[in-house]
Amino acid sequence: MLNLKQLLFLKLFILYSITILAQSPRTLLNQVQVKLNKATNYSADINIIVDLPYITLMPINSKLYYKQKDKFKIDTKSIAILPKQGFLQLNMLVNDTVNYTAIFQSKEIINKIKTSLVNLIPNNDTSDVVLAKLWVDQINQVIIKSQVTTKSSGTIKTEYIYGSQVFYGLPDDIKFTVDIKKFKIPKALSADINTSKTTKVEKKFGEINIKLKNYQINKGIADSVFDKTN
Repeated sequence: MLNLKQLLFLKLFILYSITILAQSPRTLLNQVQVKLNKATNYSADINIIVDLPYITLMPINSKLYYKQKDKFKIDTKSIAILPKQGFLQLNMLVNDTVNYTAIFQSKEIINKIKTSLVNLIPNNDTSDVVLAKLWVDQINQVIIKSQVTTKSSGTIKTEYIYGSQVFYGLPDDIKFTVDIKKFKIPKALSADINTSKTTKVEKKFGEINIKLKNYQINKGIADSVFDKTN
């Protein structure tokens, strides 16, 4: 028979073990990745609204295509400004257990959603990524918010809102907040921007808002769709 002290110790040990397991960062990210992997391919209608200094663009309606594990295309005749960190790079970071170490930082509430903040730190200095911070909704097993700092593009903050396709971990709305000084824009716009700078802009960050709808998931997408000539 266990005495009172032994029972108390056992109870505390079990609670401690459950807490540690619940906060295991790699377990959280694995759950996110399992959900994302349910969609082997998908397409969606997207609307892009860009709010960046020196750039005046009308809202763009386009088509997004994705196929595991690294095929991605925005089909539009207009110039689409999108950071890849919000699509391919984030998926690769979540799935990479070799080049990055996952560290649990804290519990935070974002828009009334309880999240676990996980930091991804590169294991070597050759990585373009300096630090990735991921806020994970443990109940729905999706990323609510991310902040990825890279050597090449500065810091990009991303917020995700889920709805119709949360089962697949696919958002209905995405908002990117980018570091204007380091954010890379298409070359087709560079000349116009360089010649249009007439006043000093104090704004340090810009926003790119994307709405996604009419998802077609796991219907099959030919590799030819992603050819650059198409």
